Amino acid sequence: MMAKVVVVTGMGLVSALAPSLGKTWHRLLCGESGIQKCHPFPDIPAQPLALVESRPSYLEDLLKPALSEALDDAGLAPPMRDCGVAIGSSRGFQSQWEEGASAYHTLIPSPTKKRPLLTTPEHLAHIYGVSPASIVAQSVAAQGPVLAPRAACATGIWAIAQGADLIRAGYCSRVIVGAVEAPITPLTLAGFNKMGAMAQSGAYPFDQNREGFVLGEGAALLVLEEESSAQKRQARIYGQILGVGLTVDAYHMTAPETSRQAAITAIQDCLQRSGLKTSDIGYIHAHGTATHLNDQAEAAVIKALFPSSVAVSSTKGATGHTLGASAAFGCIFSLMALSHKVLPPCVGLRDPAFDLNFVREPLRHNMQSALCLSSGFGGQNTVLALSS
Repeated sequence: MMAKVVVVTGMGLVSALAPSLGKTWHRLLCGESGIQKCHPFPDIPAQPLALVESRPSYLEDLLKPALSEALDDAGLAPPMRDCGVAIGSSRGFQSQWEEGASAYHTLIPSPTKKRPLLTTPEHLAHIYGVSPASIVAQSVAAQGPVLAPRAACATGIWAIAQGADLIRAGYCSRVIVGAVEAPITPLTLAGFNKMGAMAQSGAYPFDQNREGFVLGEGAALLVLEEESSAQKRQARIYGQILGVGLTVDAYHMTAPETSRQAAITAIQDCLQRSGLKTSDIGYIHAHGTATHLNDQAEAAVIKALFPSSVAVSSTKGATGHTLGASAAFGCIFSLMALSHKVLPPCVGLRDPAFDLNFVREPLRHNMQSALCLSSGFGGQNTVLALSS
């Protein structure tokens, strides 16, 4: 029995560059950035952030337009009862939790009035009992499997891999996958600032003068289908989901292991499962956070495994680092690159710190295969292979 081919027939994106995929892609190719210096919280100094609106967004406000765009792009509409869902988020409803906790601790109830629990019981039940995956499942009336992976910054690839596996295993012929993140909250900013991981002026992936990452928000959703199903309804196909590689360093909660053997294994596993060699890969969408440790470690792995000709870029200088959604962003940008035959530039890169073939401006190409790399706290390494 031949393995089922999984293809992408629809994509939706909400980013700091624009509230849609088409506009985001256009601005990305123009080398623009959605990063601006912002001061959303009075107790935390102003710093560069990648906001979708002028104020930090709620998760659902990012998720729903991305879902609508992905379905429209795929030519689908609810109800979709035969559909599965695999959508993750590393932070989930953290902003609402923080707001509710703040209200609980600052409001002084009168002697005759009970103190509110996270504003109202209904509010508590909502943010405790739902996930981005369940919101999407309810929105499209899906009755297939519903998965809500959470794997730090590797969440997006985990979700896409799980969705593809649902199709290959025969659970359903169509799955909505991806990730969403609304991480710009006082606690998140305080934590990352305390770690010294965040930039003070902007995001410069792989640059000599990189300072750290810039936190961003957004949503990236994809419609995966079994190829025969997509062909039957004459859907447009962006590309194919090939194999995935998933490992963990088992070394440190935030720092990459120095030999990068687990990261190398993740790439090798992904290539083997995809039937590819390193020489087949024409483009790598790198994790490229613009932190000193990540970029150094990632560049060393790419240089050790791939020919010097392989094109490399990170798009976090344009969108910011959207944490759990970042790998789904990378997958969408890689599919756009494969289908439109143009590679996105490494926005923010001025003075390369590493001897790699970085894409400095939009680059026309005829390549057939790409890799999307992602890493997450806890030493997680995820790799996804895509083809035209």
